[in-house]
Amino acid sequence: MLAIGGFNGTDPAPTLAQFESWVAAGKIHFFLAGGRGFGGSTDSTAIESWVMEHFRPETVGGVTVYDLASRSS
Repeated sequence: MLAIGGFNGTDPAPTLAQFESWVAAGKIHFFLAGGRGFGGSTDSTAIESWVMEHFRPETVGGVTVYDLASRSS
């Protein structure tokens, strides 16, 4: 599991470019939406926006999940 933005936005987190390259390399397969925590970073917001623009959401057990192995656009 990889936290995007950390607990309060100050923990190490990938940039959007890093995240995109990991997805392209098949290193990240799923994204769980809505993990707001107590802060967040601008990178986490950019990553979530990118995922929402490029992948189709599915609801599993009440949680929104994006399958990053299958692009919708």
